[in-house]
Amino acid sequence: MTGATGQDGSYLVERLLAEGVVVHGTVRPGDEVPVGVGWTPHAVDLADRDGLRALVLRLAPDEVYNLGGISSVARSWAEPEATAELSGLAPLALLDAALAVQDASGRAVRVVQASSAEIFGHPDRVPQDESTPVAPRNPYGAAKAFAHHLAAVYRERGLHVASCVLFNHESPRRPETFVTRKITRGAARIARGLDDRLVLGNLAARRDWGWAPDYVDAMVRAARHDGAGDWVVATGRAHAVEDFVRAAFARAGIDDWERYVHVDTGLLRPGDAPELVGDPGRAERELGWTRTHDFEALVGAMVDHDLAVAGGAA
Repeated sequence: MTGATGQDGSYLVERLLAEGVVVHGTVRPGDEVPVGVGWTPHAVDLADRDGLRALVLRLAPDEVYNLGGISSVARSWAEPEATAELSGLAPLALLDAALAVQDASGRAVRVVQASSAEIFGHPDRVPQDESTPVAPRNPYGAAKAFAHHLAAVYRERGLHVASCVLFNHESPRRPETFVTRKITRGAARIARGLDDRLVLGNLAARRDWGWAPDYVDAMVRAARHDGAGDWVVATGRAHAVEDFVRAAFARAGIDDWERYVHVDTGLLRPGDAPELVGDPGRAERELGWTRTHDFEALVGAMVDHDLAVAGGAA
C-alpha cells in the first residue's frame, strides 16, 4: 500500500496484520518508521513512477491499496503540480504495474484507489452517489478525478479496480493541519486552560464526516468483492463546521464556544463546495458495509483523545 503511515494507512495496516496478511508499504524517503511495526516499509517517493512500478513488479502483490498522495485541498492550491504528480500520475503507475503483474502471473491482482468526494466539485444533487457527474473545482479534486477515471479504464482492461469515493473521515490520528483535528485539539487545550482562542475559516461549509476505521473496512470489502466498481463511502448526513465546533466544545465541557472561536477570512478556500454529503446505499447493499460511529461518537472520540494529550501537557 502507499500512504502506509497516514491516518487510513495506519488503520489498514493494523487490519491486514490482524488477518495474517503480509504487508508492504511505501514511506517517503527519510521518514522514520518504528522498529518492529510488523510490516515491511519501502522508501519510495510517489513522484518516482519508475520506482513504484519496479516495486510492484518485484513484490507481485495480491492486493494493492493506493492511499498516498497530497491529502489536503488547501495544500493542493499551494502545490498544484505536485498534487497532479502524486495524486494523479502515481496511481497510473500503480495500475499499470498491477496489470503487468496480473498478465505475467495469470492470477488476479485487486487494486483499491482511494478516491474523494472532491471529484464532484459543486455537485448538482444532494446527496451524491456513484452517478453524480465528476466535475472537480480544485487541484486536489482534479487529480483524484483523473485517477478515478483511470480506475474505470483499467477495469475495462480486466483489472479488478475498486474506486472508493471517500467522503470526509476522521479519527484521533488525523494530522492537526486538518480542520477537524484543529477543532478537537483547540477545544481540548482551551478546556485545559492551555489556550484561549481558536481561529477557523468557513464555519458554514457542510461536510459528511465519518469514522476513519469504518472507511478502511469499506476499502477492504471493495477489494474482495466479487465485482469491481465505484463505491461512495459516506454516512449520508451532513453537518456544518459550526456543528463540529459546537459538539467538540460541548464534549470538552464548554457551552459558550463563541467566546473562544474567531473567524479569519484569510483561511477561506477558493472553490470550496457548500455541501458534500454522500449516499452510501450501494456500499451498504452490495458490500454489506455498516458504520460503527455516528457524528457525535466520532467527535467525542477525537476530543477525548485530545483531552488526554492536553492533560499531560506542561
